[in-house]
Amino acid sequence: MKHPSEATLALHAGGDLGAFASWKVGRHVERCEQCRADLASFEAVRGILPDLADAPEVPWSRLAAEMKANIRLGLSAGECVRPAEPALRDKPLFAGARVAVAFASVVALLVTGLMLERPAPFRQTARIEGVEVQSTEYGIQVREGAETLRILHTGAEAKDVTYTPSAQGSMRARYVDSETGYVTVTNVYAN
Repeated sequence: MKHPSEATLALHAGGDLGAFASWKVGRHVERCEQCRADLASFEAVRGILPDLADAPEVPWSRLAAEMKANIRLGLSAGECVRPAEPALRDKPLFAGARVAVAFASVVALLVTGLMLERPAPFRQTARIEGVEVQSTEYGIQVREGAETLRILHTGAEAKDVTYTPSAQGSMRARYVDSETGYVTVTNVYAN
């Protein structure tokens, strides 16, 4: 059971809480003997406050100066006896599951980078009524029956060539010659 704070009970005793908060505190006080006693003491103090209005004149400026001096003295004494600053963390930052997740993420990132850097070669094929247009390690190959025509990409590595087949049976190969910087685009159409 969570008890309301003393400030909340004091506000409830004075009728200064909002409607919902007052209802909530009142409901709690009905069931809690300790809070009911605290509320009664706050109401008793509230009853004697009007009598204190007739109190003699108090030198507030002198009291304020004494209070400031006492506060400064208390702060200075507190600095003398303050223990060493506690550590911000009781546990190391990278421990247990955090280390495993971080390590798995790094491994996944490295594997993905290697796969993207050196993709596995695959053959792309476009077919149209007996004519087969296919990418090979060295270029584009067109095959019809027993006849074959190969267009070779000399000076280019297989990993540098980009092949794009189309639904109409054609294929395009693009690459940049690393020595000269020339871009070569080869289109093969099957009819």
